[in-house]
Amino acid sequence: MKKLLVLAVVSTVAFAGYRWNAASSAEDKGLAQDRVWIDHLPRGERDMINVFVLLTEHPIGAFQQTSAWKGGFEAFRYEANGGEVRAVYPQTGDREKFKVRATKCTENQMDYCLEIEGASRGVKRYYSRKGWEIDSRDRADAIVHGLY
Repeated sequence: MKKLLVLAVVSTVAFAGYRWNAASSAEDKGLAQDRVWIDHLPRGERDMINVFVLLTEHPIGAFQQTSAWKGGFEAFRYEANGGEVRAVYPQTGDREKFKVRATKCTENQMDYCLEIEGASRGVKRYYSRKGWEIDSRDRADAIVHGLY
């Protein structure tokens, strides 16, 4: 009887851990998309920052380096599967796979952290805040331009 009770408790704990891990992963996956990500807050109007976005309405993303006065970007089409992004850069025809992992954090006056592994563009770590959700391209532009 004791063995059966121990087995039931262990099974319940294991199942709860699995469900918690699956829920956390789902939250992280959704958190990376439809949000403006930057590598740091600009220190002035000529400070170049790196910006990253993944839009879900039309699966398009972009790596951008910009200041208030100058900037450049490269956009890509993508398919996401879990934390893996398969990107195609239409301008060059380049293709690549990279991983994104978004989590809640309290670094650099931010609410969220994003790690990118395996991308040939951009930087490896980005940050975002509550309220930086994107519901349109105009909203993304307003957030980035509002930083300066």
